[in-house]
Amino acid sequence: MNDEKKSGKKKVLVIGGGAAGMMAAIAAAKEGAAVTLLEKNEKTGKKLFITGKGRCNLTNACGEEEFFKSVVSNEKFLYSAFYTLDNRAVMEFFEKAGCRLKTERGNRVFPVSDHSSDVIAALNNRMRKEGVKVLLHTTVSEILTEKEAAEDNTTPERTAEKAGEEAGGGAKNKSRVTGVKLVDGKSLSADAVIIATGGRSYESTGSDGDGYRFAEKAGHTVREVKPALAPFTVKEEWCKSLQGLSLKNVSAALICKKKKLYEGFGEMLFTHFGVSGPLILSASSYYAKKINNMPAQLHIDLKPALSREQLDKRILRDFDENKNRRFKNSLNGLLPAKMIPVMIQISGIPPEKPVNEITKEERTRLLTCLKDLVLTVTGTRGFSEAIVTQGGVHVKEINPSTMESKLVCGLYFAGEVLDIDAMTGGFNLQIAWSTGYLAGISAAG
Repeated sequence: MNDEKKSGKKKVLVIGGGAAGMMAAIAAAKEGAAVTLLEKNEKTGKKLFITGKGRCNLTNACGEEEFFKSVVSNEKFLYSAFYTLDNRAVMEFFEKAGCRLKTERGNRVFPVSDHSSDVIAALNNRMRKEGVKVLLHTTVSEILTEKEAAEDNTTPERTAEKAGEEAGGGAKNKSRVTGVKLVDGKSLSADAVIIATGGRSYESTGSDGDGYRFAEKAGHTVREVKPALAPFTVKEEWCKSLQGLSLKNVSAALICKKKKLYEGFGEMLFTHFGVSGPLILSASSYYAKKINNMPAQLHIDLKPALSREQLDKRILRDFDENKNRRFKNSLNGLLPAKMIPVMIQISGIPPEKPVNEITKEERTRLLTCLKDLVLTVTGTRGFSEAIVTQGGVHVKEINPSTMESKLVCGLYFAGEVLDIDAMTGGFNLQIAWSTGYLAGISAAG
């Protein structure tokens, strides 16, 4: 530390060795700061390692308009961060760091190797190259601050005093970061601290909400945190008999009190408690944001490529070709075998009934089952199964141009600890890279 003081380097501490934290550390070091990254686990990137079932969907190669449309909470706050390090720049960063990439369906970007460990290795290599000091098994207990003398703290957005009042603080004098205190009682001094501790999802990886505690103690508002991108629990018992069945190319609409909260197309999976899969996970983020834990209806179209009229003609054609068959043996061309008993049950058509005796009314019921299969959503699974956390540090108390706190000088936030989240497809990691990078260069500046 003495060498750093002599060299005049700014001392930056980064709390959290996940996606946002590692990117922040690299960015700050590249700008000339003396950077130390503090990680409570035995290694960096624990949550990154399990992302995308171990494949790590690290960004999305879509255009900027689609990117912002895919952000569920506070997309406007991200403008500065995204344009400072957009998805193309992230892809270039990893390619240059030796992690070759590929783009798959839905513009999802993965390492060519399909191993998340290659993404983590690229980040660790860059940190070493930039001289970042990494302290593992190191847990922060407190952010250390001291009061500044009153001064003109006017910013392009508004004064610090106004920011404090809006945050409920009302204090005229801002605090300034001086360092951190560790659980072992030791203290580390710093000119800037970046909180990149993640949210509450996958707590086994170390995301236990520490960042929210640090933020609140510093005077920040933490908006209610909820599991997002999480599987749905449903009321219907017949779902259990379909456990493990995956459906591709289906569409779904989530409706509550006649209001459509989400509509999308993709892949879903039946589970022992309800439904999951990319399509469902995206729907769950809008559910969590707007009506968390209230009943809602999930309307599934199993044949979205066909209109009701086209599907009716298809059913008639199938029935015509199977005139002498019983109803239970006539659905193989329409449905996976595992789903046929459930569809027979829901449609109310006797399974032994010959297809040439099925009435128009019965056929209409079958058509409705195929085009509008309804499930009653009762809630989402918890943080242990949620991909991201919704809620977090209130973005109105953060300068979007720098990621610095408007309440505490030298305190920065990045990644999932902030009240920002997006749909599946690599968007949440892009948020981590962008906010981490901006926090890093700002903290070093």
